[in-house]
Amino acid sequence: MKVAVIGDNRIVINEATAPSVYDRNGAVVKVLGCGLCGSDIVKFIRGTSKNGTVLGHEIVAKIVEINSDTDFKVGDIIVTSHHIPCGNCVYCRHGNVSMCEHFKSTNIYPGGFSEYVYLSEEHLKNVAHIKPDNLTNVEASFYEPLGCIVRAVKRAGLLDGDNALVVGLGSIGILSAQTLKVYGAKVLGCDLLEERIDTMKSFDIDAVNVNNIPDDYKADCVFMTSGADRAIDTALKHVRNGGKILVFSSTPHDTSAYPNNVIYYRELTILGSYSPSPDDLKDSLELLKTGKVNVKGLSTKYNLEDIQQAFDDTMSNKILKAYINIGE
Repeated sequence: MKVAVIGDNRIVINEATAPSVYDRNGAVVKVLGCGLCGSDIVKFIRGTSKNGTVLGHEIVAKIVEINSDTDFKVGDIIVTSHHIPCGNCVYCRHGNVSMCEHFKSTNIYPGGFSEYVYLSEEHLKNVAHIKPDNLTNVEASFYEPLGCIVRAVKRAGLLDGDNALVVGLGSIGILSAQTLKVYGAKVLGCDLLEERIDTMKSFDIDAVNVNNIPDDYKADCVFMTSGADRAIDTALKHVRNGGKILVFSSTPHDTSAYPNNVIYYRELTILGSYSPSPDDLKDSLELLKTGKVNVKGLSTKYNLEDIQQAFDDTMSNKILKAYINIGE
């Protein structure tokens, strides 16, 4: 089978042996398509994943082999996530599922940018769902990233009618703004790119250039979906005293810091949020199925052979998000 792997500063197409369910529970799925996640970009740019690694986890796939106690069957088209928390450790009991050691150790094999993937029985029982008929494969591929956002919004713990500022209007920022609105917040988005501001407005959510936010605007919570260092200054300027900053991005060099005294004297709460629980994923699928979160037009489709172009276009801000067509 074909797989896209990290090479020397490139994503290259290699041949690999297809997985099998021989002598183990689970399923082999034919990957129809896979979204390109910001974390894939980070792993590629920073070299945190070694050469030969198959990235990708936002998959929509068709079951072709199965040995399972679940109700799934050959021919089912599904969405799934790649990590499963244990539910019992100190992290899970405190709602920090992303920190669970079992969560970190589970994954799909070999990765979403391949023609076939093995899913364990644990995946099938906890994070896999039948794709709703009213969603295209591209739309359904937002199941996992939207689940991450659902978890972040829940962690923010906003009251109905609270002001939320979303800093950075890439695909994650646009999804965050919509999800915050669903959960009852009054949302303002900001970015430096006018086309992204216009895209946010097309979803009926207010958006402005980051330099044009009124000086007296204060948010109950600022959602940091931009990885730019200066976004921290924007967050600190526009969060109200006693408010929250929800960090949902990494910065390029990890050298910026939130000033201790500002946090102390203003009683700010700084929160991080990374990956979703199975319940967050269920909520995500419901938001997509009911159309409460609209993802139409957010992805640009590429074939597997053109995956390097998808990476390049994403990194240069030519597109909001890439979807890699693999087996449609």
